[in-house]
Amino acid sequence: MRKFKESELIINPDGSIYHLNLQPEQVAGKVILVGDQGRVPMVSAHFDKIDHKAHNREFVTHTGIYKNQAVTVLSTGIGTDNIDIVLNELDALVNIDFGSRTTRDQLTSLEIIRLGTSGAMQKDIPVDTLVASSHGLGFDGLLHFYDYDSRLLANELTEAFVNYTSWNEKLPYPYIIPANDKLLKSIAHDMTSGITATANGFFGPQGRELRIPLAYPDLNQRIESFRFQNHRITNFEMETSALYALGTLLGHKTLTVCSIIANRARKEYSADYKKTVEEMIARVLDRFV
Repeated sequence: MRKFKESELIINPDGSIYHLNLQPEQVAGKVILVGDQGRVPMVSAHFDKIDHKAHNREFVTHTGIYKNQAVTVLSTGIGTDNIDIVLNELDALVNIDFGSRTTRDQLTSLEIIRLGTSGAMQKDIPVDTLVASSHGLGFDGLLHFYDYDSRLLANELTEAFVNYTSWNEKLPYPYIIPANDKLLKSIAHDMTSGITATANGFFGPQGRELRIPLAYPDLNQRIESFRFQNHRITNFEMETSALYALGTLLGHKTLTVCSIIANRARKEYSADYKKTVEEMIARVLDRFV
């Protein structure tokens, strides 16, 4: 049996995992991920009680009880690099025995929902709408550092996107991976859904230009106009593709729901996005448990 080296699985002296500062018994089977540290108490304010709190760097965790079920809410910070840390460490907490440093005989499949904010790419999606990600479209390249079965991906959809956009070979090769169907149907049955493009930056990779010119100024227009069968790209953010990819590889169920705080096509921004975020938290929490 493979034993994970100290340099690969870093455990703190108190028995917690390195970045998240959590011990195995402090993680619930249902996990809500948020980007912003300040959104963690917004979620846990709905809990009947909070049993554990942890804070290390951008990773803030509250685990407690909501309607008689254990729920963990955890902030990831921004970007797929942080999702790489969070997903691997969450999986280690539930599926690796820290004493023997070996994989547990019985594996646990977590249910993980990301609640985020995002910008819509389609004119018909108003600000303050909730959008569920039927697929994650990754521009980040993270998945390609792992050994994976390509059958897990939406390969026909990916190929159609690459061909339509004349994707430049200088950029990381895109990948498209679906959400967990069970979570998508139970949580987002009455929400707008579509492909969420995940960028590896906020400015240039999402078509924002300040003092540095864009290398591909028409890329957003191609993203917005892409259609394949009944699929289109609804929104842009910075975490979903990695969440879906690593979650799928590790055997966890994943879904992203975002509050649309801006419409990139209309150049509009929400007048009160915090209200929409609060409504998203309440609705998803109720359906999650």
